[in-house]
Amino acid sequence: MEGEKVNRREFVKATMATLAIPKILVAKQRRTFKVALIGCGGRGRGAVRDIHEAAKLLGVEVKMVAFGDWFRERALAAGKEYGVPPERCFGGPTAYREVLATDAEILLIATAPAFHCVFAEAAIKAGKHLFVEKPIAVDPVGCRRAIAAGEEAERKGLVAVVGTQMRHDHNFILTHQAVAVEGALGRLYGGRVSFCIGHMFATKPINPQTPDDLIRTWQNWVCLSGDHIVEQHIHNIDVACWFIGHPPISAVGFGFRARRPAGDQYDFFSVDYDFGDGIHIHSMCRQINGCWSWVGQELVYEKGRTNGADLPKPRNSPIQPDVPRAQSPYVQEHVHLLYHVLKGKPLNQIRGLALSTAAAIMGRISAYTGKMVTWDEIMGDPNKNPALYNLQLKPTPKDFEQGTVEIPQENIVPVPGVQAR
Repeated sequence: MEGEKVNRREFVKATMATLAIPKILVAKQRRTFKVALIGCGGRGRGAVRDIHEAAKLLGVEVKMVAFGDWFRERALAAGKEYGVPPERCFGGPTAYREVLATDAEILLIATAPAFHCVFAEAAIKAGKHLFVEKPIAVDPVGCRRAIAAGEEAERKGLVAVVGTQMRHDHNFILTHQAVAVEGALGRLYGGRVSFCIGHMFATKPINPQTPDDLIRTWQNWVCLSGDHIVEQHIHNIDVACWFIGHPPISAVGFGFRARRPAGDQYDFFSVDYDFGDGIHIHSMCRQINGCWSWVGQELVYEKGRTNGADLPKPRNSPIQPDVPRAQSPYVQEHVHLLYHVLKGKPLNQIRGLALSTAAAIMGRISAYTGKMVTWDEIMGDPNKNPALYNLQLKPTPKDFEQGTVEIPQENIVPVPGVQAR
C-alpha cells in the first residue's frame, strides 16, 4: 500500500508538471523592454532599480542595454552590475548621443539638471520613451525648450514621465482629485510650501579647475543645479502649481548666502508667489545646520486644509484599476512609465514639470535681484524683459559639449539690488 501511495504521488507530480508547461512558456514570452541610462550616479542607479521593481509589478521584464555618463568609469561600473558589455558603456560629453544610437526603447535621464532638457529633447527626436528627473532645466530658455520637446513627444505618440514623485503617489493623486478637481474643500485661500533642512554637499571649498571638477560637484553650482530652490524645492512648488492648476503670475523673494563654504549658491530663499485671484503661496527653503527644519506643504481652503496627501475621499478615482500600486513613489514613477508604454497610451508630463521649474526659477531670479519677477517676463512675452526671457546660465550644456567652459568663481554670489545674475 505504501508503494502505491508513492506511485500515485509521483503520478500527480508528473501530471501537474505537464500541465504547468504552458504557463512557463507564457511567462518566458513576457514583454521585455530595452532600457538605457544616462547619468550613472546614485539617483540614476536608483532609477534602474526602481524600473526593475516596477516591471515585476506589471509582469514584464526590462533589460539594460546601454549606460552613459560624463565619467565613463561610472558607466562601466553600472554596465558590469547589469551585464552590459563595455562597448555599450559610454563616457564624455557626447555619451548621450552614443546611448541614443543604441536599440534602447526607453531612456532614463538622471544627470545634472542643466542637461535634462537637452537630453530629453534628443531622446524624443530619436523616438525614445523616457523618464527624466526633476527639474527639467535651470533657466527660462531651457524651460521653453523642454515644453517644445514635450509637444514633439505628443505628436510622436511617446511616453515622457518625470521625477516629481508626489504626482505619482496614490495618496496625492486621490487628494488632488477630491480637492482640486471635485472641490471637496471649497475655494483655495492660500498656503505655504517648504524644504528647510540642514547643510548638504561640499563642506570645504572645491576650487574647480576643469569641467570634470564642476560635473563631479554639480550640486554646488547654480549653472548645473539651478540652486537648491530649483533642484530640491521644486517638489513642493510643483504641488502648489498642480493643486492650483497653473503657475504663479509673479514672485517677490529674498535670500542670501550665510554659511555655505563651497560653490556659488544661496543658503536660503523666501518667496511670495502670487497665483492671482488673491491666492498667495509662501515658499521657503534653507540648507543650514542647527536651524528649524520642515519639508512639506499646507494648502488652506474655505472648508479645511490639506498637505496634499491626507485623502479627502474623491467621488471618482482618476487611477486606472489595472495600475499596480507600488510601496514607493519612486517605483510608482516607473510603473506609470511602463504601464503607458505597454498600453500604447502616449503621455507628456514634461509640460507640467517645465511650468513648475519655471516657477522655481522665477523665485530664484527675484531673490538674486531683489525685484518682482513676472511670468510674462520669463515665459510669456519676449519683449517685456528680454534679459530675463533670454536668460541662459553659463556655462551652458553646449559649452560643456564643445569644450568652451569658463569656470565660475567660487563663493561669489549675486547681491540683491547691487549685483544680479
